[in-house]
Amino acid sequence: MKAVCFYFQIHQPFRLKRYRFFDIGNDHYYYDDFANDDIITRIAHRSYIPAAQTLLRMIEDTKGAFRCAISITGVALEQCEQYVPEFVDLLKKLAATGKVDFLAETYDHSLASLADPEEFQIQVKLHSDKIEELFGVKPHVFRNTELIYSDELAPQIAAMGFKGCITEGAKHILGWKSPNYVYAAASAPKLKLLLKNDKLSDDITERFSHTDWNEYPLTADKYIGWIADTPQEEQVFNLFMNLETFGEFHTADTGIFQFLEALPRFAKERGVEFITPTEAVKTFKPVDVLSVVHPISWADEARDTSAWLGNQLQKEAFSKLYSVAERVRLSDNRQLKQDWGRLQAADHFFYMSTKHMADGASHSMFSPYETPYQAFTNYMNVLADFIVRVEEQYPMSIENEELNSLLTTIRNQAREIETLNKEVNRYRLNEEHLNEEHALRQTKETPAAAPAKDAKTAKAKSAAKTRAKKA
Repeated sequence: MKAVCFYFQIHQPFRLKRYRFFDIGNDHYYYDDFANDDIITRIAHRSYIPAAQTLLRMIEDTKGAFRCAISITGVALEQCEQYVPEFVDLLKKLAATGKVDFLAETYDHSLASLADPEEFQIQVKLHSDKIEELFGVKPHVFRNTELIYSDELAPQIAAMGFKGCITEGAKHILGWKSPNYVYAAASAPKLKLLLKNDKLSDDITERFSHTDWNEYPLTADKYIGWIADTPQEEQVFNLFMNLETFGEFHTADTGIFQFLEALPRFAKERGVEFITPTEAVKTFKPVDVLSVVHPISWADEARDTSAWLGNQLQKEAFSKLYSVAERVRLSDNRQLKQDWGRLQAADHFFYMSTKHMADGASHSMFSPYETPYQAFTNYMNVLADFIVRVEEQYPMSIENEELNSLLTTIRNQAREIETLNKEVNRYRLNEEHLNEEHALRQTKETPAAAPAKDAKTAKAKSAAKTRAKKA
């Protein structure tokens, strides 16, 4: 059996407005609402909506033989709900088919997994709860921000209840091995790994409309043929890409939507099936254990985390941001916590990158800023104001030891409350059980007593009649 596992990522950050040094302490609203509205509305109508409609038709036309996975960040969902609710309705229709996996990830598309395990866990739960609330499905497979993964993360992911994790099929990790199999995590053997097939994914995302590509034009028949002609024993072909691939990166006039919609027909002819990530981890057994000592991602040729943490600007901003993590978690200020999440988005650090990609392009081509230094300055101004707000509740003059002591006290109290609640529930159950036993005893005794009572009543009536006759 050969199976294709399609996965589509959807993410848009809350972009920051131009925030000056003199705004620090005076302006606590950080977002460029016009840009956020304009960008997600434009992309939704050019890409997200027609792509979702295409996927829905593919599922309906194949009577469920076509299936796929979608991973949408919490911050993207918030913007969709606000600016393009019709797209959220389409996602609900896809969920209702039962043929679309909704994956778990960090709510804010953050790099928390590299800095703060507690924050990482909070964001993943927040995202899973949001998916379940909106779409009525509980995620069973995890996809970290930018496919970041390492041996250190695997036990955390498994402990959160996930059966599988999606990551990059990086060549320096795989060596001679193929990404077209399911692997087991070295540090958590029960966690199964699905690895992105880099070439087949990039043939669509990067090369589809490039007329100078030696395989141009790429047709559905040719593409499925490449998959069908691989060695028989290869199991699953993980094709992971941004949903913007369809309509945004490659516009509708390139034929990208027709290509996508034609895939199931040719797959059926060649005996290639479609599968969701959840089905893949249930169906296939791992062929080997895979160890990833240093974090990998799906970015750049290096497939590491240097796109976000590769220079001093990024490291300084990242360190400053997470230095207040414990204080923010102590706060019950909803707006502060919302800003905290949005400021963690990996995009802000990506905009500060000074790296060049394989084709010579700079990361700045994806940035709303003119230079990485402008991105850094703007972000640090916003972060400075945010830290002022945090200090108003939990001053930085409180030493870490004192803060840790306070946190320990709070956690101990939380555990004590949890224990007491369990005891209360146990006593309540015991009481209910005793009440049920008492009611049952009364029920058993009542039928036996009734005949005796009836006999006494009859005897009394008979005696009364006898007295009446004598009278």
